[in-house]
Amino acid sequence: MSVDEAKVRHIAKLARIAVSDAEVHALAPELSNILGWVEQLGEVNVEGVAPMTAVIPNHLRLRDDVVTSGDRRDEVLANAPVAEHGFFAVPKVIE
Repeated sequence: MSVDEAKVRHIAKLARIAVSDAEVHALAPELSNILGWVEQLGEVNVEGVAPMTAVIPNHLRLRDDVVTSGDRRDEVLANAPVAEHGFFAVPKVIE
């Protein structure tokens, strides 16, 4: 597929990029080459190749979903700077 200067101007207008006449003249063959490479990729036989999302295999390491009693209030409040009546105590923000 070849890209002429009118197409380059149209693409630049759609992308809202200001290009000079010299840039348009230089970009036309470059865009044609890029589209040629894309056409070459379309010719590659990918029959039997599984789609990939990454080059290395990624597996999620999830912990088991185990139900616990949840009664850990004293352990959690041990990390609080100030605790009152079984809750985190924070300074008053609104006066």
